[in-house]
Amino acid sequence: MNFMKITSSFIGIFTFLFLSCGNLKSDVTVFETTATRSSDLTKKAISFSGHKKSSEALAIQLDTAARFQTMDGFGAAITGSTCFNLLKMKSADREKFLRETFSNKDGYGFSYIRIAIGCSDFSLSEYTCWDDRKAGFALTKEETDYVIPILKEIQAINPDIKIIASPWTCPRWMKVNNLIDLQPFNSWTSGELNPAFYDDYGKYFIQWLQAFAAEGINIYAITPQNEPLNRGNSASLFMGWQQQCDFVNLSLAPKIKAAGLAVKVYLFDHNYNYDNISEQNEYPLRIYESGIDNEIVVGAAYHNYGGNLFELSDIHSQRPDKELIFSETSIGTWNNGRDLSTRLLEDMQEVALGTVNNWCKAVVVWNLMLDTDLGPNRDGGCQTCYGAVDIDKSDYKTIVRNSHYYIIAHLSSVVKPGATRIGTNEIKDKNIVLSAFENKDGSFALVLLNKSTNSKDIEVTDGTHLFNYTIPGKAVVSFRW
Repeated sequence: MNFMKITSSFIGIFTFLFLSCGNLKSDVTVFETTATRSSDLTKKAISFSGHKKSSEALAIQLDTAARFQTMDGFGAAITGSTCFNLLKMKSADREKFLRETFSNKDGYGFSYIRIAIGCSDFSLSEYTCWDDRKAGFALTKEETDYVIPILKEIQAINPDIKIIASPWTCPRWMKVNNLIDLQPFNSWTSGELNPAFYDDYGKYFIQWLQAFAAEGINIYAITPQNEPLNRGNSASLFMGWQQQCDFVNLSLAPKIKAAGLAVKVYLFDHNYNYDNISEQNEYPLRIYESGIDNEIVVGAAYHNYGGNLFELSDIHSQRPDKELIFSETSIGTWNNGRDLSTRLLEDMQEVALGTVNNWCKAVVVWNLMLDTDLGPNRDGGCQTCYGAVDIDKSDYKTIVRNSHYYIIAHLSSVVKPGATRIGTNEIKDKNIVLSAFENKDGSFALVLLNKSTNSKDIEVTDGTHLFNYTIPGKAVVSFRW
């Protein structure tokens, strides 16, 4: 009898708890970050409301009829320096960080990464995979011991990760001082590609892509040259628009087709202002107009180290059939890169929402991880850059997130690959910057920045559902429902 009473009581309590929990709604998933870190990618759940919270609330109406670009993803660069730091971590700590960063289920779902073909200015040494002309192509220890192992760990967490790859330089034996004198130029920095080696350089790309594919790493896209107008990087190559056009048409595109590789090519991969070289203005447009393989060349990539992001919309308006992606930006000592109170707002407006609202299908920032001494780095490269996160060099465990991690996480956590950017009503409050999306599964996403020091009440509706929220001052909030 006592047993029956106890059992009956237990069942009653369990039923009450179950029914009570069932009545708790979590219709909208929310991520919130403030510039003071009082909220730090804080995850919440809120319910739909059947009524307005306040007549003072800012009304945001999604417009599913206004449809713009389809999104490919958001992420960061996995450089040699990033891989070095990650591999200094204990395996359990590294797995935890990578899962938090790249998992769609357990983390923020970063979905796009950038790597170098050969070295970059954040590699452990200067090299290409064909430095000895007679010996031929071969992956180096930087790929086999650092980059590829990390890429495999990321792929195990997110098998759908997209990878774009770019060379900082061709092998030095392919370089000449200029395209008139054609004198050998045995330097990692500057020089130009000798047209006599177009065929060899095209083979280099194919061999590199095939070598990574043999490791189970399929490359989604490439650019022919990182920052083709920058002669001064520690590893660099000047490649004007006419030469890039010739190289792609005469060698790269035909070889990609012949090899049967499903890889996209994005042109340019440099600054909005074309480094103020007038004859290189509208670099990708000049190539499109000269004639290019439109099956292989899908669009152009941009950086923001010079010029204005509205160049993106100008290029789109002239060639709406071509894609745009944003492939690199960095924070550093020059822009108070570790000061989240400044950088969170500026980077969210200019890098994240700004590029997306000007037609970019992807947003990728520079180094995912550097150490607290801004490294490893090399002479001639950037020695003043910070990573999206900094890892403490004293323990290779303690991690501090910087603005670039937050802005990517706020996009990737709610906007999934294949989502379509959609419209909203006009927002008259200039302190509010936002972008809205419809995911492939029919869910909606809204990413919103409040630049004001004051909190803002908002009322969001998709035409069927309505919810209310108070956005803290100087904060970024992402919603998915």
